[in-house]
Amino acid sequence: MSERNIEPGGVITEVVTLRYDYSLGEVAGKFMEGLKQGKILATSCSKSGLTYLPPRAYCERSFEPCDGWVEAAFEGVIEASTIIVRGFQGKRNPPVAIAYVKLDGIDSAIGNYVDDLDLSNLDVAQKKIAPGTRVKVKFGPTREGRITDFSFVCAE
Repeated sequence: MSERNIEPGGVITEVVTLRYDYSLGEVAGKFMEGLKQGKILATSCSKSGLTYLPPRAYCERSFEPCDGWVEAAFEGVIEASTIIVRGFQGKRNPPVAIAYVKLDGIDSAIGNYVDDLDLSNLDVAQKKIAPGTRVKVKFGPTREGRITDFSFVCAE
């Protein structure tokens, strides 16, 4: 549904509301069920020995189906990070910190919010979440089977 207003000078303001349903599929569905149980599940490939988080159906190295599941550790290292200062409708109010973290024992990184970080000085905060920083997984009080069921917090 949309509603459109044309303002003087040719500016068009449009509000678009879009709802969609999508199938999680077998792999993402099992990952989300794990989150509900307080587990972070990754897939593994016995041919390449790689583990993937977020879990993947196929191994990018062997091109074979991932044939195992492992439970990821709750600590890891930041591979990349940023602080977002612009908001997105329906998301957390900015600024927010986001990091891609390689959890211990997993070969790929997963992105999520970094919580419990003082964002009053963005330069200082960015240094605290620099690549190489150790973080821990922190589950929220309620779990809905969504990626936002957990976030990262600095380990030190």
